[in-house]
Amino acid sequence: MGEGAVLEKTSCCKKTLTESLGCAVDRDFETRQVPFLQELVRVPSDNPAGDCAPHAQFSAGQLRDLGFEVECHPVPRDFVERHGMQSAINLIIRERFGDGKGPIIALNAHGDVVPPGEGWIHDPYGGVIEGGKLYGRGAAVSKSDFATYAFALRALKEVASDLSGTVELHLTYDEEIGGHVGPGWLLSEGLSKPDYVISAGFTYDVMVAHNGSLQLDVAFTGKAAHSAWPETGADAIEAANRVMSALYAYRDGLVKAVCSIPGIDTSTLVIGTIEGGVAANVVPEYAKFRLERRILPDEKAADVEAGLRQIILEAADVPGVQCVVTQHLLALPLVPDAGQAPLIAALQDAAEAVFGERIAVKGMPLFTDARIYSNTGYPTVLYGAGPRRLQDANGHRANEHVALEDMRRATKVIANALACLLRPEAM
Repeated sequence: MGEGAVLEKTSCCKKTLTESLGCAVDRDFETRQVPFLQELVRVPSDNPAGDCAPHAQFSAGQLRDLGFEVECHPVPRDFVERHGMQSAINLIIRERFGDGKGPIIALNAHGDVVPPGEGWIHDPYGGVIEGGKLYGRGAAVSKSDFATYAFALRALKEVASDLSGTVELHLTYDEEIGGHVGPGWLLSEGLSKPDYVISAGFTYDVMVAHNGSLQLDVAFTGKAAHSAWPETGADAIEAANRVMSALYAYRDGLVKAVCSIPGIDTSTLVIGTIEGGVAANVVPEYAKFRLERRILPDEKAADVEAGLRQIILEAADVPGVQCVVTQHLLALPLVPDAGQAPLIAALQDAAEAVFGERIAVKGMPLFTDARIYSNTGYPTVLYGAGPRRLQDANGHRANEHVALEDMRRATKVIANALACLLRPEAM
């Protein structure tokens, strides 16, 4: 460390804790934190196809270079493949403060990303910086929070004292397809039992709720026939069409049920994939589609599924066609609860101290790994690096990016919130 850095650190130590943490973050931001995120973006981790172990190994090396001890937990291949992936390694960092008797606070971000698609102005794996924004797949969702959480913890280790408890980083790799290989597996294996959890989010709100997702496969089996004599067959696509029309009519009515939580409006239904038939001159004996219905935090998943199944089976009224409905995915919502209160207060106080804004408490229409922690019994909120709306970062679209100043702010907020949770009088 050069003389200038020593003087800077000494100066920081004379400041308040908030100022000292901010000073430590600022010192490393341009030279270490931003390049750290660029390197993570440059290593693909698309899911699907879900071959994510190489990115985890790379990330572990980068984190060790920052001075962390990193646990690598390979997920068994049969379990990974059963959930539609090729490979996964989950990473845990554990930093104990003081006597360690205080709370265990886990910070969770995911390193798997959706495939880049078309329409990029920069290489989706380039980590290009332009106009104060870092572009690349995963820059916002959520490799940026690998950086946010790691450098917040690094700053806390350096300048905070008289703390008690443990901070864990959970860096996982299957949020894009459900979270069962990531947090689900870590928790089921007993590798972590946190008191509080902060999951990847956005800089200007604390998210306390989000939607769930119900995905159903609807398959139709009829009887093939020559198109010259269609009456001798049973048309599976005709049955599928009738069901889809009924579902679209049902979807139009969803706007009447408005969620009670700010930030979440109404539910949605999308028929996302469809297949069927073999040729234009053959009555199709097979058709299949997959739908997704978002579940509001104030809805019951069982009631939603039962209602959809009734609509589907009543509409599938084509003689000779059998309809079978199978649940593909059920991700329960994140529901607000009283246990979130210390996390909310710490993050709001920290944001106000760092950038002068008492950030709002909201919900969001996405579904994330946060609900896995919450539904296991661990109070969980979402907070991290990002804009006021996911759409502003082009999450899951071309030209995804994170504003670097948002990441800087979020890093400082996380560091201060952790200090508050581990020693409340620190703020």
